[in-house]
Amino acid sequence: MSRSDVASTGADLLIGGRARPGAGARLRVVDPATEAVVGEVAQASAEQLDEAVDAARTAFDAGPWPRLTPAERSAMLGAAAEHLAAHRDRLVESVVAEIGCPIAIARPYQVDVAIDFLRWYARAAGVERTTPLPRDAAGDRTDGVVRHLPVGVVGAVSAYNYPLLLAVNKVGAALAAGCTVVLMPSPFAPMITLLLGHLLQKSGLPDGVVNVVVGDATIARRLTEHPLVDKVSFTGSGPVGALVAQQAAAGIKEVVLELGGKSPAILLPDTDLDEVVAPLLLRLFRNAGQGCQVPSRILVHRDQRDGFVERARPVIAGLRIGDPWDETTEVGPLISAEHHVRVRSIVDDAVAAGAEVLGTAELPTFDRGHWMAPVLLGGLGNDAHVAREELFGPVGVLLTYDRVEDAVAMANDSDYGLAAYVFGPDAEAALSVGGQLRAGSVFVNGGGLRPDAPSGGFKRSGMGREQGEEGIRAFLEPQHLRWAT
Repeated sequence: MSRSDVASTGADLLIGGRARPGAGARLRVVDPATEAVVGEVAQASAEQLDEAVDAARTAFDAGPWPRLTPAERSAMLGAAAEHLAAHRDRLVESVVAEIGCPIAIARPYQVDVAIDFLRWYARAAGVERTTPLPRDAAGDRTDGVVRHLPVGVVGAVSAYNYPLLLAVNKVGAALAAGCTVVLMPSPFAPMITLLLGHLLQKSGLPDGVVNVVVGDATIARRLTEHPLVDKVSFTGSGPVGALVAQQAAAGIKEVVLELGGKSPAILLPDTDLDEVVAPLLLRLFRNAGQGCQVPSRILVHRDQRDGFVERARPVIAGLRIGDPWDETTEVGPLISAEHHVRVRSIVDDAVAAGAEVLGTAELPTFDRGHWMAPVLLGGLGNDAHVAREELFGPVGVLLTYDRVEDAVAMANDSDYGLAAYVFGPDAEAALSVGGQLRAGSVFVNGGGLRPDAPSGGFKRSGMGREQGEEGIRAFLEPQHLRWAT
């Protein structure tokens, strides 16, 4: 396979079950590894955004989707997941071309996981969630049930770093609940999301259940403020998330926000560094650090600091940086020139202020592209800017602690609370520490994402949850139905 295999001259929007050329400005999709144009997408006009919302509204108010039985929705979502699986290679190629994620990482962590998650949403769609209530405690002769009804039309705005998985989390949960969706991808990764929408449509979903539009900030605002949209789900930066919340609040819409993190990884005293260091750093650097849950703050006991650095240096130096289409590549480019400048400048400022480069890789010579060598910084306190700001780049910070309670306090001393990691030889002690961390997901001695577990954050990492039963219930409204007997 090659870049030319996925080059495209255009991609259509999906509105009301039909492919529609965008009527707005054309958006060039650029390969971040080469800066070559891999496709063009005509963005939606304001009128087309309205048409997409109208299509979703009609599909919800008058269409079959919310009125199917749970078993029927489950079967249709299961067929959709298998349809995605049948086009796995095409999805992988689109991810590599658009965001520069190395193919050996894109295949399992970008595409396969998204297909598996949609399979889980399909199974979860078949769950009967109506709960009978006992006779009223006050003694009046009534029976009742609590039903869970789909909230309606969902406006979903996704991000570029894991474009397929993030979109599947929004669409899969909303559809499992019986909602309809207007999905808007990041302008950095529109083609993979458009492809997802068309594949879902071709799998047999009713017209208007899933609509995909591409647009700028004006179109995004029109979506989040639209009076026919009942709920908004957004993944992205904190400042934009705050704007989305304000826009949705004007229409009394609930929101689900996933806004990033600065995730700590605590290595408890006597942790086996030979087991932990390499996997931890690979987790940090594998998508060029462009992940909300990457362990970017590494906390080690002072006595193990030198041992950590000794093991980290060869791991980082040995990272294979290069062509994302090469099966041996481990680290690809950053998404854009502007993002590269931002991350690079924060690192340079930290070094100028006294940060120590504890480990880095030699960056190959590239003619084009947005490349940055992975780097581990030390000699900093937890109050340093580089230790507090979400960089979304291949940058880790090593911090030291003297007592475990100090490590817990440092880990929680952050504006974010999306994820955290704990490693230690005593599993019970590690679990105890994990339970003290203010984070939505805590990984103890390894482990990864699972579709049946909620994902979301405390503090500035957002509000609400995606994934798991909680992620589906985010798109359901409880209704108490009671009757006299």
